Amino acid sequence: MGETSAPRSHGNANASDYLAAERTFLAWIRTGLAFMGFGFVVARFGLFLQELRVVAPAVQNRLGGAHSVWFGTALILTGVLIDVFSCLHHVNLVGQLNRGGTEFTRPSWAGVALAIFLGIVGLAMAIYLVSV
Repeated sequence: MGETSAPRSHGNANASDYLAAERTFLAWIRTGLAFMGFGFVVARFGLFLQELRVVAPAVQNRLGGAHSVWFGTALILTGVLIDVFSCLHHVNLVGQLNRGGTEFTRPSWAGVALAIFLGIVGLAMAIYLVSV
């Protein structure tokens, strides 16, 4: 008896390759949305601190609201960039799968860049919280 295999319609890629690419894409989208959501919360908290200063001037708070607004906005824009670049990467990867080629021999530079960025942001937040 001869082996029968499922027909492949796109190069050497099979359905599991496309589904893996889809899962990775959705994980990047969730990461971008998390950045945007967290940035929104940080920015709104900064606006709350600014209004608290106006309503209750006697209340002395050490954290400045303006910094939170800028930091929150930066997080929102980072989330947008993550989503845009993940879309471009996903379209490129599916195109490679359709042509039968892959570039899985190199690390995910977007993941490495995001990890470095998160490390820098975390360090900056820690320094800011300790110094204020």
